Amino acid sequence: MTADSPAVIKLRRLRRSLTLLYAAMSAVCLITLAFIAAAIDAGSRAHSLDAQVAGRAEALSRAVWMDQGVLHLDPLSEDELAGASRITAVLQRAGSGPVQVRWARPSNAALPSAAELERLWASTVEEQDTFLTTMPGGDGKRARWAAAPVWDADDIGAVVIAGDDLTPEHRSHESLVQWLAVGCTGLVLASAAAGHVLSGRSMRPALRALDRQERFLAEAAHELRAPLAAVRLVMEAGFASPTRAPAAITEAVQLVDHMGRVVSGLLNRARIQAGTRRPELTPLRLDQIVEQVVEELPQNASRIVVHSAPTIVRGDPDLLAQAVRNLVENALRHGTSACEPSALPVEVHVAAGTVAVRDHGPGIAATDRERIFQDRVTGGLEGVGVGLAIVRWVAELHGGTACADQAPGGGALVQLILPEHQLSAASSSPHDPIDRLPP
Repeated sequence: MTADSPAVIKLRRLRRSLTLLYAAMSAVCLITLAFIAAAIDAGSRAHSLDAQVAGRAEALSRAVWMDQGVLHLDPLSEDELAGASRITAVLQRAGSGPVQVRWARPSNAALPSAAELERLWASTVEEQDTFLTTMPGGDGKRARWAAAPVWDADDIGAVVIAGDDLTPEHRSHESLVQWLAVGCTGLVLASAAAGHVLSGRSMRPALRALDRQERFLAEAAHELRAPLAAVRLVMEAGFASPTRAPAAITEAVQLVDHMGRVVSGLLNRARIQAGTRRPELTPLRLDQIVEQVVEELPQNASRIVVHSAPTIVRGDPDLLAQAVRNLVENALRHGTSACEPSALPVEVHVAAGTVAVRDHGPGIAATDRERIFQDRVTGGLEGVGVGLAIVRWVAELHGGTACADQAPGGGALVQLILPEHQLSAASSSPHDPIDRLPP
């Protein structure tokens, strides 16, 4: 099958479509997983940071204490948690006045603006518990803040705030997202390559089936072209001469029967190659198969001479008959001429599991003695099609081989060589099926 045939082009388009579909589905799945992983990472980092700043603020709020409105900050100077956060401060409001910063670490800490501190105080008083929020500090960097109340009896007398910069967490998260993007891209490309390979492998059976179909059609055309031409010539001769009509009809029927056997042989080969049929290997008389095939050939007359000795092989009668037919017809086509009555006949020798067909034509060059057994429907050696390729295929299917050589005295010698079958004593009765001709 040629690479630019419509069927191959369609299969290639289907392969590309399958590859793109596989890559697209992989991309959707990987991107979804990447988004889920990024969301989980962002949530985990936020939860961890909230727990840290809230824990520090609450611990420091328990370290300081108030006594009759007096805020005691001495414990903060000795508490290690006071320096754990980037910014730690204590806020207090006297009466209805503004919120004041009573203590901060570091001393030059970039605290939020006064309005933001007022909001922190108001939110903590409203929540009556630790309050978390995100707001920029005095340096403009966004930070996560936790505000924990310090109780004075039943009222909130002060608020401890702790803040951590969000920039390191954001950078770590962005780095993870970048790695996920790179990883997803690589995996999508890898899945596309894997999809391309897998789709190619899945297409191979279809390509092989198309190739077998094309070979079958080519072989059928090759095998039927000559018989059809012969039928046409015979019928035209019968129409031209009424006295020849009965003989022409008889010869045409023989040719039609011959074409039927050819078609049956081609179908058997196609089914065996497709795996839908197994060859039926049974003991049979190879010499009888050859004699029957020669008798059925319309050109047999004086153009074929058979010398045979009884020989038994294990094989499929239909396939062996097709191989012998191809051997003899090839010799008739290239070694003799119907227009030359004086031409020497084709000689067929059968013995010891070997069918040797010798013609008296120009012979076969040494460089072409292997090429003639290759499938050549078009091109290649002039006049060589698939006939001898079928002979080689049938021989190898039966554990034998086929070869060509120069015949002594000129001409070509083509042989079908099969292993002989040795009969046991129990199977040598005169009623053994091997003595019967194949249908």
